[in-house]
Parts: sequence; structure tokens; C-alpha cells
Amino acid sequence: MTKTEIRDSLVKQLELRGMNAEFYKDMIDDYVYYWSLKKKLISDIKSKGLRYKTINGNGVVVEKTNDSVVNLQKTTATMLKILADLRLKDPVPEPEKATDGYL
Repeated sequence: MTKTEIRDSLVKQLELRGMNAEFYKDMIDDYVYYWSLKKKLISDIKSKGLRYKTINGNGVVVEKTNDSVVNLQKTTATMLKILADLRLKDPVPEPEKATDGYL
């Protein structure tokens, strides 16, 4: 999925709920930003791993935990909070189109 597809999907869900205020669209923009950040954090974890080796200020090789792991958890929690605030945890079904009565 792309940022545009995610944003459009969330905006559509808001519109189906009658939530058209700019405030909500700003929250969606925040969600899309966190989504991009999440992708970068996942990429960093894949490349470095959970722990990585680096050289400290004294020139000694040390193993450090990858901060992206903790930041990924925080980012995901923030994304879920935004969805909850927008009441978008469950997808909104699209209204059925009117038919002529035949199946």
C-alpha cells in the first residue's frame, strides 16, 4: 500500500461516518506520517537486527540494542491510538447500492 491509498481509505471511512471536519483529516495526516516512520523503523531493524555492534567514544567495539525496536512499539501504539480516536478500528461497510428488487 502507498501513503495515498492509506490516506484515501481513511478519509473515505471518515466520510461514511459523517466526520468531515478538517481536524479529522489532520489526524489522518499524522497517522500517515507514523505509517511512513513505521516502515523506516522496520527497515532499520531488518538491516541492523535487534542488536548491533558499534564503536564507542573510547574506540572499543560494543554491542548495543537497536532503538528502532522500542520506537516501533511506540509508533504502533500511537497509530492504534489515532485510529481509536477516529473510531476507525473496524472498517465501515459501504452502503449498499439501490437495486431494482431482483437478486
